[in-house]
Amino acid sequence: MRVKTARGRTVSSQRWLQRQLNDPYVAEAKKRGYRSRAAFKLLQLDDQFRFLKPGGRVVDLGAAPGGWTQVAVERVKPGKAGGVVVGIDLTPIEPIAGATVLAKDFYDDDAPAVLEELLGGPADVVLSDMAAAATGETQVDHLRIMGLAEAAHDFACQVLKPGGSFVAKVLRGGTERTLLDRLKRDFAKVRHVKPEASRADSAEMYVVGTGFRG
Repeated sequence: MRVKTARGRTVSSQRWLQRQLNDPYVAEAKKRGYRSRAAFKLLQLDDQFRFLKPGGRVVDLGAAPGGWTQVAVERVKPGKAGGVVVGIDLTPIEPIAGATVLAKDFYDDDAPAVLEELLGGPADVVLSDMAAAATGETQVDHLRIMGLAEAAHDFACQVLKPGGSFVAKVLRGGTERTLLDRLKRDFAKVRHVKPEASRADSAEMYVVGTGFRG
Protein backbone atom coordinates (compact mmCIF):
# COMPACT_ATOMS: atom_id res chain seq x y z
CA MET A 1 0.00 0.00 0.00
CA ARG A 2 1.33 3.45 -0.90
CA VAL A 3 0.80 6.73 0.92
CA LYS A 4 -1.65 8.66 -1.27
CA THR A 5 -0.25 12.10 -0.58
CA ALA A 6 3.11 13.29 0.69
CA ARG A 7 2.04 16.92 1.03
CA GLY A 8 3.23 18.40 4.32
CA ARG A 9 5.11 15.24 5.36
CA THR A 10 8.85 14.80 5.74
CA VAL A 11 10.58 11.94 3.93
CA SER A 12 11.05 10.08 7.23
CA SER A 13 7.37 10.46 8.18
CA GLN A 14 6.34 9.20 4.73
CA ARG A 15 8.52 6.12 5.17
CA TRP A 16 7.18 5.51 8.68
CA LEU A 17 3.56 5.81 7.53
CA GLN A 18 4.09 3.53 4.54
CA ARG A 19 5.79 0.94 6.75
CA GLN A 20 2.87 1.09 9.19
CA LEU A 21 0.33 0.66 6.41
CA ASN A 22 2.13 -2.42 5.11
CA ASP A 23 2.99 -4.02 8.46
CA PRO A 24 0.92 -7.20 9.07
CA TYR A 25 1.42 -6.87 12.84
CA VAL A 26 -0.12 -3.40 12.82
CA ALA A 27 -3.18 -4.76 11.00
CA GLU A 28 -3.43 -7.78 13.29
CA ALA A 29 -3.09 -5.58 16.40
CA LYS A 30 -6.07 -3.51 15.26
CA LYS A 31 -8.04 -6.67 14.51
CA ARG A 32 -7.38 -8.17 17.95
CA GLY A 33 -7.78 -4.94 19.89
CA TYR A 34 -4.16 -4.56 21.01
CA ARG A 35 -2.97 -1.03 21.57
CA SER A 36 0.35 -1.60 19.82
CA ARG A 37 2.07 -4.06 17.49
CA ALA A 38 4.58 -4.60 20.32
CA ALA A 39 2.02 -6.92 21.91
CA PHE A 40 3.14 -9.61 19.46
CA LYS A 41 6.73 -9.38 20.67
CA LEU A 42 5.62 -10.32 24.17
CA LEU A 43 3.28 -13.03 22.87
CA GLN A 44 6.16 -14.59 20.94
CA LEU A 45 8.59 -14.34 23.85
CA ASP A 46 6.09 -15.95 26.19
CA ASP A 47 5.22 -18.68 23.69
CA GLN A 48 8.92 -19.54 23.68
CA PHE A 49 9.78 -19.23 27.38
CA ARG A 50 6.43 -19.56 29.24
CA PHE A 51 6.99 -17.01 31.99
CA LEU A 52 3.41 -15.63 32.04
CA LYS A 53 1.42 -18.26 33.92
CA PRO A 54 -2.21 -18.25 35.12
CA GLY A 55 -2.39 -16.79 38.62
CA GLY A 56 0.91 -14.91 38.30
CA ARG A 57 1.67 -11.41 39.56
CA VAL A 58 3.05 -9.17 36.81
CA VAL A 59 4.52 -5.65 36.72
CA ASP A 60 4.79 -3.87 33.34
CA LEU A 61 7.26 -0.97 33.56
CA GLY A 62 6.81 1.88 31.08
CA ALA A 63 3.52 0.29 30.12
CA ALA A 64 2.03 3.00 27.85
CA PRO A 65 0.11 2.61 25.60
CA GLY A 66 -0.70 -0.78 27.15
CA GLY A 67 -0.10 -3.54 24.60
CA TRP A 68 2.14 -5.59 26.88
CA THR A 69 -0.23 -5.10 29.80
CA GLN A 70 -3.09 -6.45 27.67
CA VAL A 71 -1.09 -9.58 26.83
CA ALA A 72 -0.16 -10.07 30.48
CA VAL A 73 -3.85 -9.92 31.44
CA GLU A 74 -4.71 -12.53 28.80
CA ARG A 75 -2.00 -14.90 30.00
CA VAL A 76 -2.24 -14.67 33.81
CA LYS A 77 -6.07 -14.50 33.81
CA PRO A 78 -6.88 -12.16 36.72
CA GLY A 79 -10.60 -13.00 36.71
CA LYS A 80 -10.36 -16.78 36.52
CA ALA A 81 -6.99 -17.77 37.95
CA GLY A 82 -6.44 -14.91 40.39
CA GLY A 83 -3.54 -13.31 38.54
CA VAL A 84 -2.66 -9.65 39.12
CA VAL A 85 -1.28 -7.21 36.53
CA VAL A 86 -0.04 -3.70 37.27
CA GLY A 87 1.14 -1.34 34.52
CA ILE A 88 3.15 1.71 35.53
CA ASP A 89 4.17 4.70 33.42
CA LEU A 90 4.68 8.43 33.76
CA THR A 91 2.34 8.80 30.78
CA PRO A 92 -1.29 8.24 31.83
CA ILE A 93 -2.72 5.01 30.37
CA GLU A 94 -6.32 4.46 29.38
CA PRO A 95 -7.94 1.84 31.67
CA ILE A 96 -7.32 -1.81 30.76
CA ALA A 97 -9.85 -4.42 31.88
CA GLY A 98 -8.28 -6.82 34.36
CA ALA A 99 -5.26 -4.62 35.14
CA THR A 100 -4.37 -1.75 37.45
CA VAL A 101 -2.65 1.11 35.60
CA LEU A 102 -0.61 3.55 37.63
CA ALA A 103 0.62 6.99 36.53
CA LYS A 104 3.87 6.98 38.47
CA ASP A 105 7.66 6.95 38.08
CA PHE A 106 9.10 3.57 39.00
CA TYR A 107 12.25 5.43 40.10
CA ASP A 108 10.27 6.85 43.06
CA ASP A 109 11.55 5.57 46.40
CA ASP A 110 8.11 4.26 47.35
CA ALA A 111 7.43 2.53 44.01
CA PRO A 112 8.51 -1.00 45.07
CA ALA A 113 6.31 -0.89 48.18
CA VAL A 114 3.35 0.57 46.29
CA LEU A 115 3.54 -2.09 43.59
CA GLU A 116 3.96 -4.96 46.05
CA GLU A 117 0.86 -3.77 47.91
CA LEU A 118 -1.14 -3.62 44.66
CA LEU A 119 0.12 -7.07 43.66
CA GLY A 120 -0.62 -8.58 47.05
CA GLY A 121 2.95 -9.85 47.37
CA PRO A 122 6.22 -10.04 45.42
CA ALA A 123 6.08 -10.18 41.61
CA ASP A 124 6.41 -13.32 39.53
CA VAL A 125 7.37 -11.34 36.42
CA VAL A 126 8.74 -7.86 35.71
CA LEU A 127 8.41 -6.65 32.11
CA SER A 128 10.07 -3.66 30.46
CA ASP A 129 9.60 -2.61 26.84
CA MET A 130 10.82 0.90 27.66
CA ALA A 131 12.62 3.01 25.07
CA ALA A 132 13.80 6.60 25.35
CA ALA A 133 12.83 9.06 22.64
CA ALA A 134 15.26 8.68 19.72
CA THR A 135 17.85 11.41 19.21
CA GLY A 136 19.15 10.14 15.86
CA GLU A 137 22.59 9.58 17.41
CA THR A 138 23.06 5.80 17.43
CA GLN A 139 25.43 5.63 20.39
CA VAL A 140 23.39 8.07 22.49
CA ASP A 141 20.17 6.18 21.79
CA HIS A 142 21.89 2.90 22.65
CA LEU A 143 23.18 4.18 25.98
CA ARG A 144 19.79 5.66 26.91
CA ILE A 145 17.89 2.43 26.25
CA MET A 146 20.52 0.37 28.05
CA GLY A 147 20.25 2.75 31.00
CA LEU A 148 16.51 2.08 31.16
CA ALA A 149 17.07 -1.69 30.96
CA GLU A 150 19.60 -1.54 33.78
CA ALA A 151 17.23 0.54 35.92
CA ALA A 152 14.44 -1.98 35.22
CA HIS A 153 16.75 -4.80 36.29
CA ASP A 154 17.59 -3.00 39.54
CA PHE A 155 13.89 -2.52 40.19
CA ALA A 156 13.11 -6.15 39.38
CA CYS A 157 15.64 -7.29 41.98
CA GLN A 158 13.65 -5.35 44.59
CA VAL A 159 10.20 -6.75 43.79
CA LEU A 160 10.67 -10.23 42.28
CA LYS A 161 10.13 -13.37 44.29
CA PRO A 162 12.71 -16.18 44.12
CA GLY A 163 12.18 -18.10 40.87
CA GLY A 164 10.68 -15.04 39.15
CA SER A 165 11.32 -13.77 35.62
CA PHE A 166 12.52 -10.53 34.02
CA VAL A 167 12.08 -9.41 30.40
CA ALA A 168 13.55 -6.19 28.99
CA LYS A 169 14.31 -4.49 25.69
CA VAL A 170 17.97 -3.83 24.87
CA LEU A 171 19.87 -2.65 21.79
CA ARG A 172 22.79 -4.38 20.13
CA GLY A 173 25.91 -2.28 20.36
CA GLY A 174 28.38 -3.61 22.91
CA THR A 175 27.29 -2.29 26.30
CA GLU A 176 24.52 -4.90 26.65
CA ARG A 177 27.27 -7.32 27.72
CA THR A 178 27.45 -5.54 31.09
CA LEU A 179 23.74 -6.08 31.67
CA LEU A 180 23.93 -9.71 30.56
CA ASP A 181 26.72 -10.36 33.07
CA ARG A 182 24.59 -8.86 35.85
CA LEU A 183 21.58 -10.90 34.80
CA LYS A 184 23.61 -14.12 34.81
CA ARG A 185 24.54 -13.33 38.40
CA ASP A 186 20.91 -12.86 39.44
CA PHE A 187 19.04 -15.42 37.30
CA ALA A 188 19.48 -19.15 36.74
CA LYS A 189 18.97 -18.81 32.97
CA VAL A 190 19.43 -15.78 30.70
CA ARG A 191 18.55 -15.62 27.01
CA HIS A 192 19.22 -12.88 24.45
CA VAL A 193 16.60 -13.11 21.70
CA LYS A 194 14.93 -11.23 18.84
CA PRO A 195 11.25 -12.12 18.40
CA GLU A 196 9.87 -12.40 14.89
CA ALA A 197 7.65 -9.34 15.42
CA SER A 198 10.72 -7.18 16.01
CA ARG A 199 11.49 -5.46 12.70
CA ALA A 200 14.48 -6.89 10.86
CA ASP A 201 16.10 -3.47 10.45
CA SER A 202 15.84 -2.70 14.16
CA ALA A 203 18.78 -3.19 16.55
CA GLU A 204 16.42 -4.08 19.38
CA MET A 205 16.59 -7.41 21.12
CA TYR A 206 15.19 -8.73 24.39
CA VAL A 207 16.81 -10.28 27.44
CA VAL A 208 14.81 -12.94 29.29
CA GLY A 209 16.00 -13.90 32.76
CA THR A 210 14.25 -16.80 34.53
CA GLY A 211 14.81 -18.41 37.92
CA PHE A 212 15.53 -15.27 39.98
CA ARG A 213 17.99 -16.21 42.72
CA GLY A 214 16.61 -13.73 45.25
